[in-house]
Amino acid sequence: MAKKDPSELSVEERLKTLYQLQTALSAIDEKRALRGELPLEVQDLEDEIEGLTTRVDKIAADIADYQKAITQKKGEIADAEASVERYKAQLNEVKNNREYDTLSKEIEFQTLEIELCNKKIREANNKIADKEQEKANSEALIAERQGDLDVKKNELEEIMEETRVEEEKLKEQVKNLEAKIEGRLLTSFKRIRKNARNGLGIVYVQRDACGGCFNKIPPQRQLDIKMHKKIIVCEYCGRIMIDPELAGVKVEKPVTGEEKKKGAKRAIRKSSGTSTSSASSKKAADANDMA
Repeated sequence: MAKKDPSELSVEERLKTLYQLQTALSAIDEKRALRGELPLEVQDLEDEIEGLTTRVDKIAADIADYQKAITQKKGEIADAEASVERYKAQLNEVKNNREYDTLSKEIEFQTLEIELCNKKIREANNKIADKEQEKANSEALIAERQGDLDVKKNELEEIMEETRVEEEKLKEQVKNLEAKIEGRLLTSFKRIRKNARNGLGIVYVQRDACGGCFNKIPPQRQLDIKMHKKIIVCEYCGRIMIDPELAGVKVEKPVTGEEKKKGAKRAIRKSSGTSTSSASSKKAADANDMA
């Protein structure tokens, strides 16, 4: 049998197909809702772990720089100590006070350089100790967050495993249904659904009102909806409206004013009957007591 062109479908067929599409999409939404915030929580944990790992790498690079600086300062100390020894040896060979003063100042200068380098080394070692502690804390936090991530991923995987097969079937159903709907109508439906708070692009009439925004629908408009002669949208929320019968939905008919009056009269008659019966029973009991 040849596949029917979407543009050749009657309004009734279009509405029915749209409602079937909405039902399938809502079912997919429900499956995704089961996952809740888990995908976002997993993403947040992954981002946090990535940030912490970057921080650890940066700390490790800082430690390496401080260690390199310490090695450099130790080399400067060795050079300064060698200079001091050389200048001290030269002191024994000086011929005048000027040479002696010059060598003494060099020895003093190199000694100060050694002290300064030792100070820099101590500071670098302190910074290394701080960085090592910071690195250890960050690594511990990474391990903790990794544990949380593993738990969340397992939870998400279990939920996805439970719903994967059914969701794939629904997606295939959506694909087939979309192929039956005219392009412009499908685009309009998707736009309405996207802007709708509850994701409903087509709704059926409930108690003389729109099933999406619950605003009352005029009687003539309700009649037009039942006739299935044209696509009708709610003038308040813009959702496409469909007759419940066409959607295959059973809805309770609203109680009219006349029916309410009849119900009230029946309740009054029933109440009166009960009162009369009770009064008769009471009289009979009193008569028996007198006898």
